[in-house]
Amino acid sequence: MPMDANRWNGCRYAPEGAARFGHVESWFAKLNDPEGRRALWVKATLRVPDPREHAGGAVAESWAIAFERGRPPRAAKHTVPLGAAELSALGLDLTVGRLRWLPETLTGGVDGVRHTFGFDLHARDPGPALAPLPHPRLYAGPFPSSKFVSPAPDARFNGSFTVDGVTTAVSNWRGMQGHNWGRQHAHRYAWGHCNQFDDHDDLWFEGVTAQVRLGPLLAPPLTILCVSHRGVRYVFNRVRDLARARGRFDFRTWRFEAISADARVEGELTANVADMAGLRYDNPHGPPTFCLNSKIASGHLRLVVGGRAPLVARTRAAALEIGTHSTDHGVPIIA
Repeated sequence: MPMDANRWNGCRYAPEGAARFGHVESWFAKLNDPEGRRALWVKATLRVPDPREHAGGAVAESWAIAFERGRPPRAAKHTVPLGAAELSALGLDLTVGRLRWLPETLTGGVDGVRHTFGFDLHARDPGPALAPLPHPRLYAGPFPSSKFVSPAPDARFNGSFTVDGVTTAVSNWRGMQGHNWGRQHAHRYAWGHCNQFDDHDDLWFEGVTAQVRLGPLLAPPLTILCVSHRGVRYVFNRVRDLARARGRFDFRTWRFEAISADARVEGELTANVADMAGLRYDNPHGPPTFCLNSKIASGHLRLVVGGRAPLVARTRAAALEIGTHSTDHGVPIIA
């Protein structure tokens, strides 16, 4: 990826800040096969507990999930002390256990309790990063408590990966790579991404609806959406856009809409329980967040630009993640 985009991958962990409030930070990638049947998700996380609640226990984690339609997701997670991981403030250069991650390569693997993953992947995204928060100061200050960026929002992957010794070849699989950090995971959220739509090779979408805490209070939901079509990006993140944007979600489905001076977008992503993996994300403080994760979600997108005819696109290869503190979501926790 371009160097300016890779700078967004620099580790934001600052020991002096984490010593006061705790810190959580993740790098993740997802890729889908061209037929929309299979997907791979890989993640590296560092977590420093809030010292007011926990003593010690700073860790780094590597995660992997293989999704395949008609088959339960297979997952692995490996945890090491934070001091045993290698991280860089300059860009994507990290090692967690056997996982080795550089700007254009993902190698090594993740050894879990039930499953073992191996990677030999190469990624390329020549486009610029997507930094969707509406002002650069929001990436440097304390608010919001959870920040996110996509250094490679429209990546192509080649190479191979293995699950329990069985190799899957990867040839021009489409995907993305993201990075998020903060004092804790968002209190409630729905996040989605797709760059593999039926009959539309020049279209990708990413967005989020999230609620974060402001001290003891819970902020209203905020929805930020981005659509790229034929190389033109429509980012719905100006103050007026945010006031009119809407996002509604439950444990299976996220519906969203936004309008700006240039365009209007609306859509829906949904996943069956059989295509979801439940993950437990421990926070630096407070209760855990449960991530209901699918990378083979279905959905549709409707984009209207100016006076043009609406573009309507459908997919069965979308990423959908629902974050919740509820325990009655019905999705098995597998990592």
